[in-house]
Amino acid sequence: MLDAFSRREFLAAAVAAGTAVRFQGPISAAGPDQPSETRSPNEKLNLGVIGVAARGGANLDGVSGENILVLCDIDQQRLAGAADKFPSAETCNDFRRVFDRDDLDGVVVSTPDHMHAIPVAETLRRGWAAYCEKPLTHSLYEARLLQRLTAENKCTTQMGNQIHAGSNYRRVVEMIQAGVIGPVHRVHVWIGASDTMREVGLQVPDAENYDRWIGPAPYRPFHRDHYHFNWRYWWDFGGGNLTDFWCHYSDLAFWALDLKYPTTVVATGEPRDEAGLMPPNKLRVEYEYPARSDQPPVHLTWYQGGWMPTGAEIYQKSSGVLFEGTAGRLLADYSTNKVFMQAGKEATAVEASIPDSIGHHAEWISAVKTGGATTSPFTYGGMLTESAHIGNISYRVGQKKLEWDAEQMRATNCPEAANFVRREYRRGWTL
Repeated sequence: MLDAFSRREFLAAAVAAGTAVRFQGPISAAGPDQPSETRSPNEKLNLGVIGVAARGGANLDGVSGENILVLCDIDQQRLAGAADKFPSAETCNDFRRVFDRDDLDGVVVSTPDHMHAIPVAETLRRGWAAYCEKPLTHSLYEARLLQRLTAENKCTTQMGNQIHAGSNYRRVVEMIQAGVIGPVHRVHVWIGASDTMREVGLQVPDAENYDRWIGPAPYRPFHRDHYHFNWRYWWDFGGGNLTDFWCHYSDLAFWALDLKYPTTVVATGEPRDEAGLMPPNKLRVEYEYPARSDQPPVHLTWYQGGWMPTGAEIYQKSSGVLFEGTAGRLLADYSTNKVFMQAGKEATAVEASIPDSIGHHAEWISAVKTGGATTSPFTYGGMLTESAHIGNISYRVGQKKLEWDAEQMRATNCPEAANFVRREYRRGWTL
């Protein structure tokens, strides 16, 4: 058993004996989500795109084969660059103008996190399809609302955790669900991303555009580190590395183990600033997930800012997901995986069963056209996003262990957590 010798001894033996599990033949991606090759050009979707550069630019490229009718961004330079590629598209710097139209099939939202929920909710209430960059929302309440609106209006949705579409994740999910390493009771997820503030080199926006950018968040005087990439590191606009990367790395554990809502969460971290306006760089979050069907409870630990599992340096992975089962361990990242079996155990071949994706954006486009399914709809992506928010809530209430009531969205032992489940919007903004 794993407990018979030390973690470091196990890791050393495991790395020496690591194996790759064979797969019994490829599987095609043909199916209802595959777009028809005979589709005529006039059947293209009519789309609006809110946020057109950086991740927004990548998402715009991903849907560029459709009819892009309206482009929106508060940064005039970025908007002009996108307009050069789509000269027939209407342009605007206020997302509300996108909804002046009634001829759209869907909307792609790639704004900073604090501006996701309002345009996405309007899209869903109209019954249009929605694609939104991860994390789905800035708050837990917003995530739950978007899940409800998706279900009520039967909308086709996709959250932009693009790694979900990769072949490697599918192979890992197949191995875990086939029981190659036995029932999994422990997962470690660590990231090596640096969140050093970047020089973004922006023009100072005019007051009107900056006011729109702030949107429902508390108004603060303009600071260059609020804008573009650096907004991630202010509580008013983002959630730090936890919300930035959770939906990529912990997605693998959620998918493979059918995780949903944690029962307890406790975060430990080192403050970044004395004023408490910024998420921590170094953070560790312990999550307990209940048993599911015949699967045991799972203890998942998240590490960031240089923290990682004891002994994990031997794997030489700056970021990774480590599953611990009763028969061995499986280590994965975005593009690789390796199995480490206990002495006397042997990894068995696994039959590929999950079709490779036609592409994260292509899935969404095809599903809108055919009525098929996507692999990261808001009903999944919203639930995944919620766990990241609960980790940040634990940190923000003083690094307290939260007893979590998922149905009521509250910590039964910590009333003050409610202050971070849902925040008051600035006057003039409603969800």
